[in-house]
Amino acid sequence: MCGIAVIISGIRIDASSLLLDSLPPASASKAEQLLFSIDDLKAALQRRGPDSLGSKKVFLCSKTSCSATERQIISFVEEEEAKERGELYLQHLENKNVCLFDSNGQAHELENCFSMRKFVAELHFIGATLQLRGVNPIVQPLMDTSRNILVYNGEIFGGIYVSGDSNDTEILMQALGKCCCCKRTCSCDEKGLNSVPDLLSTIKGPWSVIYWQENSKTLWFGRDAFGRRSLLVHWPTLEDNRFLLSSVSPVSSTEQSSGFEAENGINKLNFWEELPCGVYSISFDAPKLDGFLVGEVRKHEWRDAMLKELLDWERTSVEPKPGDLYFPLCKTTREQHDVHSAGSDILLPKSGPIQVSISGPAQTVLVALRESVMRRTSQHRIFQAVTCDIRQGELAPVAVLFSGGLDSMILAALLDQCLDPCYEIDLLNVSFDGQSAPDRISAKAGVKELRRIAPLRRWKLVETDADLSKLDFETKRVMSLINPADTYMDLNIGIALWLAASGSGWVYEGNNNNNDEDLERIKYKSKARIVLVGSGADEQCAGYGRHRTKYRQESWLGLHEEMKLDMLRIWKRNLGRDDRCIADNGKEARFPFLDEDVIRTLLNIPLWEVANLDQPSGTGDKKILREVAQLLGLYEAAVLPKRAIQNLVFCVLPMGMPCEYPLVKSSRSLRS
Repeated sequence: MCGIAVIISGIRIDASSLLLDSLPPASASKAEQLLFSIDDLKAALQRRGPDSLGSKKVFLCSKTSCSATERQIISFVEEEEAKERGELYLQHLENKNVCLFDSNGQAHELENCFSMRKFVAELHFIGATLQLRGVNPIVQPLMDTSRNILVYNGEIFGGIYVSGDSNDTEILMQALGKCCCCKRTCSCDEKGLNSVPDLLSTIKGPWSVIYWQENSKTLWFGRDAFGRRSLLVHWPTLEDNRFLLSSVSPVSSTEQSSGFEAENGINKLNFWEELPCGVYSISFDAPKLDGFLVGEVRKHEWRDAMLKELLDWERTSVEPKPGDLYFPLCKTTREQHDVHSAGSDILLPKSGPIQVSISGPAQTVLVALRESVMRRTSQHRIFQAVTCDIRQGELAPVAVLFSGGLDSMILAALLDQCLDPCYEIDLLNVSFDGQSAPDRISAKAGVKELRRIAPLRRWKLVETDADLSKLDFETKRVMSLINPADTYMDLNIGIALWLAASGSGWVYEGNNNNNDEDLERIKYKSKARIVLVGSGADEQCAGYGRHRTKYRQESWLGLHEEMKLDMLRIWKRNLGRDDRCIADNGKEARFPFLDEDVIRTLLNIPLWEVANLDQPSGTGDKKILREVAQLLGLYEAAVLPKRAIQNLVFCVLPMGMPCEYPLVKSSRSLRS
């Protein structure tokens, strides 16, 4: 996982082909200018990628002459580690009659340009790396022998082969270097070559990417089809005509705001926006009109047929026939648990799942989820680097954001099946009301159930206790992280995610694996660099209250359309924000429920098998996942009702005092 960015100055960006509503008008006001330094940006990126930080600059020049009929764009790469070489080059350009651009794109002619004129623009690439794969350390940006440059934030779980001891960023760089370099019309298919969109469309896993293709003088960028990795964009305005891409918004040290806005790192108008999912390119040219460099932005179609099917999000069967909902059901989880608790002759085993009669679709989903968790928790050689100061048995390389609810319980149980038994598992839980908070109570109950089905695993519940009245600094940072989101609900969710993902809290230390209350409570900091998150479960399995409302209003077709809408907008409403808040702690969020194969598996199951909202809460919502929980032996978790994460947090008012009631349903803007 990484923090990546590029800053482009001295180039006129033409994004008219995108037809984006968010493109700023020509009369954009000065209020939209957000001032921050390169150091501010690097600091924000390095919190995501603490292992290494690097940057490279590409200078572009248009070379023309009086007799020439074609214009040629030439480039030079300056690494910050070789400033002296770059300065010598710039001096060389000055001696050759060069026109330089300043940061606002204004040309300053140094001398008479006679028959030869050159214009200089700059692309500044920045990469900060949290390295989780590969034997040898890497520093981004990567540059190959052809002077292609890559900054990559993602994981390759399929589509491109990556061996167990290889780094997927290096493998992707090699694959991109073999792609065709055509700008417009392309005959690469006939030559057996992939285009960049072809290659990126095949990747299974979360990613955002910025790639400079030297031969075609084209910048490629984008994020995966579901938006599982953050990438923000700033489109040029009159006041700030730079084009910027970044994983995160830096906390500005110089912005011109006041009051609550200044305290929380926001501006009245958005400087950033979430880049919509997709693959984009900027092709650079020097039109004959004035010789200035122009970059034309284009968005490219996804090329992989299976990916297109997922994005269409069409389910095999939506409306049941009269007989589909009336078939003999096995006893519910609650009924089974009541029988065992009442002293049935059938005793509840101390460990392992109980064999119950569960539908075939639940078995299929369980297999897909287990494979998804396995892909996201494979032990790579990089983990050996953090064991030098810790005994291996005390190392927890993977953690779970843990509320004790259905989704996090399933992930924890599957992680136990996929992770080497010698490792501990950290369960990260946050509370704003001490031991009496509902999520703390359910988390403690969840740990007991996990210990029942997996008694040999060392489960460590990491309890983070927070006091909102003392979170002024943290609130300011989270406000920057959720940007461009700006509602109280986003802030509530962001604070909960950021605090939990920090892994700083309390654990009960000792040998008693059953009753923590008898043990000593000590300070603890989780060293896990991978965090499993349950995002995507509610959207795909009808876990939200609005799904039940839509079902009552418009039956099965209405429910299907509402779930489809949730999946199509999850990149904007959830995943970018969640990725930024978790990654700010130097940890990588991974979303097993949003694995491509899991999504496909759920779409191949009839909707009434996924959810049956005629049944009460805790039974019919996320029906398929409740059956998966039964298969794993998680009988208590299988009947837990949905509780939204934003219920954990009281809203924070300008004076730093929590309001009496949480604004859990408020979409009111923090700027209003």
